[in-house]
Amino acid sequence: MAELENPNVMPNLIHFLSSLLQKVAESNDLNCGVQAQKISVFHGLSRPTISIQNYLDRIYKYANCSPSCFIVAYVYLDRFSQRQPSLPINSFNVHRLLITSVMVAAKFLDDMYYNNAYYAKVGGINTMEMNLLEVDFLFGLGFKLHVTPNAFQAYYSYLQREMLQHPPSVAESGLSLGRSLKLQLCFNEEDSSHKKQQLAV
Repeated sequence: MAELENPNVMPNLIHFLSSLLQKVAESNDLNCGVQAQKISVFHGLSRPTISIQNYLDRIYKYANCSPSCFIVAYVYLDRFSQRQPSLPINSFNVHRLLITSVMVAAKFLDDMYYNNAYYAKVGGINTMEMNLLEVDFLFGLGFKLHVTPNAFQAYYSYLQREMLQHPPSVAESGLSLGRSLKLQLCFNEEDSSHKKQQLAV
């Protein structure tokens, strides 16, 4: 997408994605006593001290992957959440899910990409853990990595609409992102009309 190459678009997209993931993680943290959640290789023993915003900025700065990778990573996170309902995105796993989804997207989309050791260093984990996260993530997705142009456009359009409705200053002020707070927007990728389904993360 040509507009993703615009130097002003990506920082806003990164900021909005981090705000969205922050809201989802906080919501699922609150719901952990209500719904059963399993512990996985993505869970840290404690919440990382780096914010989701700073972590995603770091990935954006050092991963040097194409801008489309961040949209596809978002698609992968959504698919993962749909396929693994007992493993919702929360503050204990969001960082590892993020670095893994971006790495897998870069490997699938880009002609040139860094190896797992590099992504591990960017993500603040060791290479063996990065390898394990990648394998678990791929199995969690059912190895379904292809994103159709229509699905890509649907996710990107959703993010654009939400960014226009909730500019960074609104998201920072703590106002609700509406349906994005407690629910993650999911698309039925086989449906050409992309009817929206809302599923708990």
